[in-house]
Amino acid sequence: MIVGQDDNICSGYNVLLSPNLRGAVLISASMAGFTINDALVKVLFSSMNMGQVMFLRGIFATALVAVILAYSPGAKRVGLLLQPVVAIRALFEMGATISFLLALSHLPIANVSAVMQALPLVVTLGAAFFLSEPVGWRRWIAIIVGFAGVLIIVRPGFSGFSAWSLLALGAVVCSATRDLVTHRISSEIPTAYITTVTSIAITFCGGVLIVPMGGWSEVSMWALLLLGLAAVAMICAHQFIIASLRVGDISFIAPFRYTAFLWALLLGYLFFGDVPDFLMLLGAGIVVASGLYALYREHRVGTQRPIAESTGPGMAPDGL
Repeated sequence: MIVGQDDNICSGYNVLLSPNLRGAVLISASMAGFTINDALVKVLFSSMNMGQVMFLRGIFATALVAVILAYSPGAKRVGLLLQPVVAIRALFEMGATISFLLALSHLPIANVSAVMQALPLVVTLGAAFFLSEPVGWRRWIAIIVGFAGVLIIVRPGFSGFSAWSLLALGAVVCSATRDLVTHRISSEIPTAYITTVTSIAITFCGGVLIVPMGGWSEVSMWALLLLGLAAVAMICAHQFIIASLRVGDISFIAPFRYTAFLWALLLGYLFFGDVPDFLMLLGAGIVVASGLYALYREHRVGTQRPIAESTGPGMAPDGL
């Protein structure tokens, strides 16, 4: 999502931090924003169903996006919103959101976040198969090891296994496909346009799901406040991640996206009293280490795709 003069976000401390450090701070703040959004949504599941949460949060988010779009360059070029590839991206975003929120409603937030850390590896895998991106043997090993870490988290066939973990994996696959589709979107289409279509699609999808998921529940002022805060956290997170990519080098700041897992651990404990077990932490550590190594290899061979682009301006990161 783009808003004019993003660099103003970091103007207050330009003289204190180097561009790369400013980028690292901003992307870490972005991951915090997405995780705060997730935690607030999980709290709301106690008073309303997932469809209603998606619908009401979507109304808040779409209103904020509309304001941003109105002040974006070329805001009157409405025809850009009608590109088929933008609609296809929105469909996969809906699939990712539904899978993610269903998993989040039944699993600790840290568990879902740990699985989502495999997203850059899955993007690399998909780019190798579908976009003919070059992937060396070292990154193939990183992908295999990372998937082994996911299996440790999910634990299929063991007593700690939860079928809801498969939905978290579904969210990863849908998110990776969304990012690969975004890679095909023309640079002439502003990010604000893409975000507008996505926000409207998610809101509509939530409205359709309200009745099948149990019907409308009374909404308290407290719930409305949380919904508004969740929408603001998500919008701010998008702003921060784009600002980070405009002030810092992608190869330096991309690893800081993994701070999302640390935020998930902290908020999971503070909001819900969740304490992850050793195997979950071990699996998450393997996934993160594999992703960091793949990023390192991309930097060494001089290719910034596709993992770095999975956090690019045109791609919504992990907040769903």
